[in-house]
Amino acid sequence: MSIYEKKKVDEINKVHKAVNWDTEDDDFTQAFWDQNVKQFWLPEEVPVSKDIPNWNELSEKERVLYKRVLAGLTLLDTKQGNDGIPSMMDLTDNFQRKAVLSFMGTMEEIHAKSYSNIFTTLLSKKEIDDLFIWIEEEELLQNKARIVLRQYKNTDDDKSLYMSMATSVFLESFLFYSGFFYPLFLAGQGKMISSGEIISLILRDESLHGKYIGLLAQEKLNSFSYDDKNELKDKVYELLKELMENEEKYTRMLYEGTGLEEQVINFLRYNANSALTNLGFEEFYKVEPVNAIVLNGLSTETKTHDFFSTKGNGYQKGIYEELEDDDFFFPELEN
Repeated sequence: MSIYEKKKVDEINKVHKAVNWDTEDDDFTQAFWDQNVKQFWLPEEVPVSKDIPNWNELSEKERVLYKRVLAGLTLLDTKQGNDGIPSMMDLTDNFQRKAVLSFMGTMEEIHAKSYSNIFTTLLSKKEIDDLFIWIEEEELLQNKARIVLRQYKNTDDDKSLYMSMATSVFLESFLFYSGFFYPLFLAGQGKMISSGEIISLILRDESLHGKYIGLLAQEKLNSFSYDDKNELKDKVYELLKELMENEEKYTRMLYEGTGLEEQVINFLRYNANSALTNLGFEEFYKVEPVNAIVLNGLSTETKTHDFFSTKGNGYQKGIYEELEDDDFFFPELEN
């Protein structure tokens, strides 16, 4: 019997334990579980079809940018749900933490599907097919995926687990944001409101994911020796610089000709600093004031209508029909 086969047999024959939610394993995981569950949503419950008139009013250049930023987000969510979260779960022994990570992985899949819901509503079948070919052929986007997968696919000990956690925090708290900028920018001007609401819901999730995995990473880092901590910290900053270099090139390619390039890059640096904070490190980049419209859109609270500038449509759990005049007719009150 090979060592691998013996390990499998030992794993099957050992005493197996069940998750026990009656006892808190730490002072934060159950709170994150509760918040994750409270935030659960489905893309079918957001009326994206309301954006069709706005979509038809956008220029061809604006539509290309919009669908490509969402396509890039689709790839990242796919890899986070299929590779990133599982890589951390495999080396996490605590069942409550596994459960929270599993729920987060499910939400990443929901995020990916939400973009497809937008595509299905706004684009033709050929446009969608062409868009997914673009995902496979865009080298800077593919390189971004390769950098994160290089780490996720090599998670096999405590140090690599820490680096996968750090990579995940960079993905959740930083890399997504070149894609988030434009939908937030339009929604803040009263355009593509329903799609912008989906982005707001995703932002609310990613904020939670980055904070939780950041806490796990900080705890893991504190378990290492002084020398190992310094070694891992150096690797984190090397990874950040590599990701940022690629992300700046990707941003300039996506936003070329819009006049927004520098604002988006500044936004990236702002969120890279947030990712470092989630990991327990000091901010690294000097940042100018972020575009006020986009910064307002970063609020993780559900948006509400403002008479002067529509900021969102407010998510409600459940599927609702449009109100009609008859809904306000109450015969019993006529007397």
